[in-house]
Amino acid sequence: MNQHPHDKLKHRSAYERALTMLGRREYSRRELAMRLTRSGYSETDVEAALERLIEQGYQDDQRFGEMLVRTRIAQGYGPLRIRAELKTHQLLATEIQVLLDAAAADWQDLACKMLRRRYGPSSTADRQQRLRRAQFLLRRGFDAATVRSVTRVEVDVSIADDE
Repeated sequence: MNQHPHDKLKHRSAYERALTMLGRREYSRRELAMRLTRSGYSETDVEAALERLIEQGYQDDQRFGEMLVRTRIAQGYGPLRIRAELKTHQLLATEIQVLLDAAAADWQDLACKMLRRRYGPSSTADRQQRLRRAQFLLRRGFDAATVRSVTRVEVDVSIADDE
């Protein structure tokens, strides 16, 4: 009798399952715990697996955070958006600040690049167009000071929600 491929998954330990997941990409401790629990592993098994993975250096929230920061910067996201995403993975505010500082990103330059990519090289824009550009940058997680300096629009953080 042939076994369904998913039947094999049920017989793997939480540790083995998590190790396979980590072989593909980095995961935060919280994300691994949620996925393993959703897959039907007990809280005890999940905790034991995570502790073992951390002890062995296979799971590391610091390394996960570094990867996420690099990836989001490359995708053109600002520090507020990145900080919010890291918080959802239960990283501490101090750890998040260290990660963002270590990235040494030039947020203003990144914001300018995002505007050029989205709107082209044109710098001549009327007030409405500049406001639209400011809203775009705010949604991508750039702070008001950066948006103001790049778009020359006085921004209130609430304008990102006005669409």
